[in-house]
Amino acid sequence: MALAAPPDLSDTAIPVQPLARTYPRGLFIEPHEHAWGQLLYAMSGVMWVETPHEALVVPPQRAVWLPPGVRHGIRVVSDLQMRNIYLRPSLAATLDSSVQVLQVDSLLRELILRLVDDPEARQPDYYEALVGLALLELRRARRSQLKIALPDTSDRRLVNLCQAVMAAPSVGISFEQHAEAAGASVRTLARLFKERLGLGFADWRRQVQLAMAAAELIQGVPVSRIARELGYSPSSFSDMFRRELGVAPSHYAAGEPQA
Repeated sequence: MALAAPPDLSDTAIPVQPLARTYPRGLFIEPHEHAWGQLLYAMSGVMWVETPHEALVVPPQRAVWLPPGVRHGIRVVSDLQMRNIYLRPSLAATLDSSVQVLQVDSLLRELILRLVDDPEARQPDYYEALVGLALLELRRARRSQLKIALPDTSDRRLVNLCQAVMAAPSVGISFEQHAEAAGASVRTLARLFKERLGLGFADWRRQVQLAMAAAELIQGVPVSRIARELGYSPSSFSDMFRRELGVAPSHYAAGEPQA
């Protein structure tokens, strides 16, 4: 699939560069990086944003902040409408120096859409005010803690297993089945999980499940369907979710509290 070229980021006199894109389910955007900071906002659909050390699930009402120079790839989980804002390096330096998932409230959403989609926003005084307010809102936006540690690429077997789990995190697929598909023994992969990620396979997969469940809850997917997709009964899924995040799935979906 041919993709439109990104904005020209050579002119640092321009404070921000907007970009609107639509991606189909299943698309993988190969890892790349930018000299500018980048905000990726999911208007609809879900994506995984993968950096060298972690993966971040991004449902609607969330955005990912990528500081300049962070290498990242994108896996599109469901048909995605995305709005991007690139910030020149001097502006990016005023925001977080690490990758963050941000909760996008109604004001920040309107600022992003105005900067990307509204030609009249380019009027100088209005434009400057919009950029300034957007930066203020980005600094105060809530941060999400649902980040998934990723291994480095030194052992392809572990990388392949992790990617397979992110694509199908159901407990119905055993560690043994994943190990066989990855071409390594359970013992070897268990050791690699501990050495490279600092936790066992079951704990790591649970983090992936929680991230995906949170994304689906935000979109209004019923708890019973989410539980079934992940291989749980509704009651056992709700118990796991409450134990790990301290709130029932129904309360999380209602926004109290947000992760």
